[in-house]
Amino acid sequence: MTEVSISTVAGVFDAIVAGPPEGRRVLLLHGFPQTRLVWQRQIAALAAQGYRVVAPDQRGYSPGARPQRPEDYRIGLLVDDVVAITEELGWAAFDLVGHDWGGAVAWWTADAHPGRVRTLTVVSTPHPGALATALRTDEDQRKRSLYMIDWRETPATEERMLAHDAQELRALYAGKIPQDRAEAYVRHLSRPGALTAALNWYRAGRPDGSIGTIAVPTLYIWSTQDSAFGAAAAHETGRWVNGPYRFETLQGVSHWVPEEAPETLNRLLLEHLRTHGEHGTATHTPLVDSPKR
Repeated sequence: MTEVSISTVAGVFDAIVAGPPEGRRVLLLHGFPQTRLVWQRQIAALAAQGYRVVAPDQRGYSPGARPQRPEDYRIGLLVDDVVAITEELGWAAFDLVGHDWGGAVAWWTADAHPGRVRTLTVVSTPHPGALATALRTDEDQRKRSLYMIDWRETPATEERMLAHDAQELRALYAGKIPQDRAEAYVRHLSRPGALTAALNWYRAGRPDGSIGTIAVPTLYIWSTQDSAFGAAAAHETGRWVNGPYRFETLQGVSHWVPEEAPETLNRLLLEHLRTHGEHGTATHTPLVDSPKR
């Protein structure tokens, strides 16, 4: 694995790159409150199978792409970042994978740019339309989502999360991820401005437009112990995909799927990519990496 800096019009994104330069391209998008490190097990598995993998720290998580205003974290701008990163890499088409907020960005990107996204894999996060339906009709989902209102409307959220050696932030991981990884996330988000930038994803306001059904081959993975997303939104998601669709439920697994159930996720992801391998046989332009100095 190599650390690189990817310069775009929106700023400089820190990223991990692995796998042969000529390999089929896969972009991995992390969520809150994590970083690109969440994907280490997936990066290793994909690279070992010949895929070219890039996992960036997204807007606000990369110090070189950290605007201060909440409105600078609107979903349309986050989608633009995906496009800018892949264009800088020279990727005309790519497979897209996202977890948590990265999953939301992945849904919106697949809707806006179906000609560029070969396949979509989303972990935990239901389709935004399915989540909106569940919020209207399902009391359980409304209760699960109350934390977002708190984080969005409480100015001192980051102070509270970082108080007492980041006790509240650490509690979010619920002991479900490796301790050294949790410490790395806490260190990253404890740096000046980092946690505020991450919370600005919640404070940015409603999307500028609406999202439609997804046409690209899609794998959606939901876990039964996810504290943020309930069964109603998960099962509703299939109504929002009109391309090839696979829905997998992980029993007894929490929200932190990439680290809590890495082998299962790796198997499902590789199966999905291989099933739709005919979409990835086009000749690719070379990828030029710029290692971080």
